[in-house]
Amino acid sequence: MTHSLRWQSEAGVTSPRRIVVADDRMTADAAWRLACEGTALLWRGDFQNARQLLQAMARRIERKPPKQAAANSASASFHQYRLAQAQRARTLGMLLLPFDDGYRIPLRRAPDVNDACVEAYGPASGPFAASLRELLGVIGAHEWRKKGVPIGALGARMHPHYGVFSPVRGEYVALVAQAPLPPNCERAFDIGTGTGVLAAVLARRGVARVVATDNDARAIACAADNIRRLGLSGQVEVVAADLFPPEQAQVVVCNPPWLPGRAGTTLERAVYDPDSRMMQGFLAGLAARLAPGGEGWLILSDLAEHLGLRSRDDLLAAFAKAGLAVVGRLDAAPIHSRASDRSDPLHAARAREITSLWRLRPISTA
Repeated sequence: MTHSLRWQSEAGVTSPRRIVVADDRMTADAAWRLACEGTALLWRGDFQNARQLLQAMARRIERKPPKQAAANSASASFHQYRLAQAQRARTLGMLLLPFDDGYRIPLRRAPDVNDACVEAYGPASGPFAASLRELLGVIGAHEWRKKGVPIGALGARMHPHYGVFSPVRGEYVALVAQAPLPPNCERAFDIGTGTGVLAAVLARRGVARVVATDNDARAIACAADNIRRLGLSGQVEVVAADLFPPEQAQVVVCNPPWLPGRAGTTLERAVYDPDSRMMQGFLAGLAARLAPGGEGWLILSDLAEHLGLRSRDDLLAAFAKAGLAVVGRLDAAPIHSRASDRSDPLHAARAREITSLWRLRPISTA
């Protein structure tokens, strides 16, 4: 007898071609072998046992020695790392769960995931199947949204929504809190606002009107929610736009994805940007959006430079091509845990990483 279920994947992963039913009798070795061969496992056993099985499969990946990249090649190490991460995601994504209508999981000891799933997927629309790994991400995002992320520069918490990058890297927020504002700064733009954290910092610094833009619907809803929570709706307007609103401002800030490359998931779009399109678009349109005496603030990590993905000369050439001059720069060393994690395959690059706020003005007014 043939059964069918709608496939659900927020990451855009295609449905598995081969699926077998599995339960508590499935061993980790057997599950690992099937997943590596491209066969998905639709779980019909105990929910908590499925979580333990997923952990056991992950341990088998960690025991497998990574392939060695070409000697002294940071870019080769990076591409090998990304390939390994993609293969890991594909393999662990082969453990699937069934969902009944209303986001009910028909398994023993399954938690109530309705609220988390509504936040990620929207109103329930019938039975489906999804990977356990994705569901755990949905649950984790729900918990982060409930408790929020503390932001020192605000003395408050930001609440990231599912699919919106969390502002856990405080160094870039601190740079915006410290950079000198141009005289009589009454209007600012936050381009690619995400959670709205930088727009909130600018508003708290006394900028009378801040326009926060994004082209992602999840980010727009997230930023609007956070601005409302902070009581800043009278100062900050959140709008859907591809980069700039149709006005000018004294400060235009952008924290684009830092690494040129293809994003594999929704969250990765905050880190990876093919050919640095967002950064290039920001630079190309910046001069026309600056009011007289205004500045553009580009916040960028130099990790791409340490990985051999972009050179400092490339960045400076992009400024010059856009008719922009550097009038100042603020730097911050990384404070995230990966910078000191020697087991990270990219530790050598991460340990040298510096995040900079580049203060830019049109060459004619610099």
